[in-house]
Amino acid sequence: MSDHRLSWSDYAFEGRLIKVRVDTVEIEGVGLREREIVEHPGAVAIVPVLEDGRIVLVRQYRPAVGRALLEVPAGTVEPGESALDTALRELAEETGYRTEDAKELVRFFVSPGWCTEELVLFVADDVRPGERSLEDDENIQVVPVDPDEIPSLIQAGEIGDAKTLVGLTTYLGLRLRSDS
Repeated sequence: MSDHRLSWSDYAFEGRLIKVRVDTVEIEGVGLREREIVEHPGAVAIVPVLEDGRIVLVRQYRPAVGRALLEVPAGTVEPGESALDTALRELAEETGYRTEDAKELVRFFVSPGWCTEELVLFVADDVRPGERSLEDDENIQVVPVDPDEIPSLIQAGEIGDAKTLVGLTTYLGLRLRSDS
């Protein structure tokens, strides 16, 4: 049962990647309220695992937070592209690694209070090296990480974005359960 009903929307901004709309919603028992909503086409991330068990992360500067972060490879779903195809493309572009066999781990809404973005997370445990093809505005360092280092990297703030935290903790949690 919904206690909200959309009355109307106006677009405040339409960019290359996102749109921002202002919805006027009727909230049962409260009345009309405005909600700012970011429309996002959706994204993917992939946890690439090397044969020796290390996880391939990428380090890149994020202007929105003013520093570099270690992250799992990720990107935005292009029109007409499946989530799996996007994950495989981003893995190859950002790291050079390739795989034929990525499995979906989880889907989640990044921040459903204000954004429509759904992120699909994959894992690939048979990645092999190849050539990278970075976009002209990307400066990405490939960083293979031993799973035992991940907790200290999280505590140090080097790993601090939601998709990477969800991807790594989900993958490592599943791995621990299968090992016991």
